[in-house]
Amino acid sequence: MSLLVFIFLISTPFTFVLTNGFPSTPQSFKEAPQFYNSPDCPSTTLDNPIFCSSHAVHVAMTLDTAYIRGSMAAILSVLQHSSCPQNVFFHFVASASANLSLLQSTISSSFPYLNFRVYPFHDSAVSRLISTSIRSALDCPLNYARSYLANILPLCVRRVVYLDSDLVLVDDIAKLAATHLGSEAVLAAPEYCNANFTSYFTLTFWSNPSLSLTFADRKACYFNTGVMVIDLDRWREGDYTTRIEEWMELQKRMRIYELGSLPPFLLVFAGRIVPVDHRWNQHGLGGDNFRGLCRDLHPGPVSLLHWSGKGKPWARLDANRPCPLDALWAPYDLLQTPFALDS
Repeated sequence: MSLLVFIFLISTPFTFVLTNGFPSTPQSFKEAPQFYNSPDCPSTTLDNPIFCSSHAVHVAMTLDTAYIRGSMAAILSVLQHSSCPQNVFFHFVASASANLSLLQSTISSSFPYLNFRVYPFHDSAVSRLISTSIRSALDCPLNYARSYLANILPLCVRRVVYLDSDLVLVDDIAKLAATHLGSEAVLAAPEYCNANFTSYFTLTFWSNPSLSLTFADRKACYFNTGVMVIDLDRWREGDYTTRIEEWMELQKRMRIYELGSLPPFLLVFAGRIVPVDHRWNQHGLGGDNFRGLCRDLHPGPVSLLHWSGKGKPWARLDANRPCPLDALWAPYDLLQTPFALDS
């Protein structure tokens, strides 16, 4: 895949207008504090820049105007809780049809010292494979960009932590990035074996022995693809993008699932991942995909809070109808609102 790489560091203030359920008046993001490495962090040199350094923690996220407010909060949370924030490198994937310069200037104006690149994702790479799901927001081509990270990111990036835009960390991301993948695993994520796994696929899938036997030799458990540690070298060697695309092509013919980009990941990886402690993805805080009802935290410690589901904390705060846990997201909000960080 031929790529253009854009790097901009622009310190001008940023305003934008959003529609379709998001703020429709100009908004302004604050500049975040600068964060510094602790004394015992590995250092980099001009001969060994952080971009390809083995000391870097690489983080990949998608970036668009609809979720930019969530992305800004997620970035701030990662930096604030990192012991080596200057060693974190962000890889942002944005639709090639989006205003890339606007997105780039937004990031660099609030985070002038951030290590990052923005990569264009061409919708045509996946749009022909997308089937309608139970929620239209899940059908955006950019939701599928996580399947193409091994093609998009440079070869020197060998491992990456993928994060959704509707989450915040309250722990050091280096701990998650250091997850041991063993000798064969391609990715690691918190998995949930108590979930009803059969519900992620249609009766057409389960009634067809040639399809349902896909999971016959593995203990398949649900995992949320919004937080993953991915070995990109192994992904490339196994050509896992093609494996995911093959399931999407079958879906176009037979309708074997209903829920966007998640089921193809489950078909390829469920039962074959390294499980990560649940503290690293307290997901579902946005409620279900229809109503967005308030949810509680799962039992146990918390390192990452994830507002997956229909309800997003910034939208509920703006509507003055927040869920109790939305107060945990508000301190990371860089938008100039009553809920944002103090100036």
